Amino acid sequence: DEYGFACHAPMNFDPKYRMKLEERTLYEKWVNEAKEKYKDKIKVLLAYEVDFLNGFMLDEILNANVDYLIGSVHFLQNKNEMWGFDNPEFIGVYKSVDIDKIWEDYFEAIKAMAKTNYFQIVGHLDLIKVFKFLPKKDIRLIAKDSLKQIKKSNMVLEINPAGLRKPINELYPSKQLLEEAFDLGINITFGSDAHSVEHVGFGYDEAVKMVKDIGYKKCVTFYKKEMNLIEF
Repeated sequence: DEYGFACHAPMNFDPKYRMKLEERTLYEKWVNEAKEKYKDKIKVLLAYEVDFLNGFMLDEILNANVDYLIGSVHFLQNKNEMWGFDNPEFIGVYKSVDIDKIWEDYFEAIKAMAKTNYFQIVGHLDLIKVFKFLPKKDIRLIAKDSLKQIKKSNMVLEINPAGLRKPINELYPSKQLLEEAFDLGINITFGSDAHSVEHVGFGYDEAVKMVKDIGYKKCVTFYKKEMNLIEF
């Protein structure tokens, strides 16, 4: 078995939802101690989930000696402010901006993130659907260029069951987007997006069924940012 720890990386923005920079050393110490303690039983991986926010990402995180980095988008520009679109506190913005524009802006951010080549994994590819505000346009067309860039950058898609706990009540990414990814030859990995012990492994069987139905037979694991393909 393999378990990766990918806490939200520190940065000087929205500190409520991430560790402080001074906590980084302790976090890495805990994970590395677990690696050593359980090395004969399970493989433990050290990682970070990094919010893609130009001007706020820290070089010491992007260059950290970890097994992988998950790049994710949780914020979009709304007028002169950053909008946390997956935060229930700010759900009203969905009703004040054209929904297709929101989706297009989101996938433009995903594309820009992939272009940086900072990250190994794309976290929850279609998180923008979390509250079930869906576009009028075909989602596959909106995401098309982003998926092409993800492939070009040799990034991996996270199969993330956390959406099953949200109003959208489906996996990230959706089956239709994952079918597009499969056709492009984009690899996958599995994550729990666990914010508590109870969430570890949540929705795994459903995730495996979906990807197998699409045609995936292998998934990716990482060690020191090097990709390994394994059958599941």
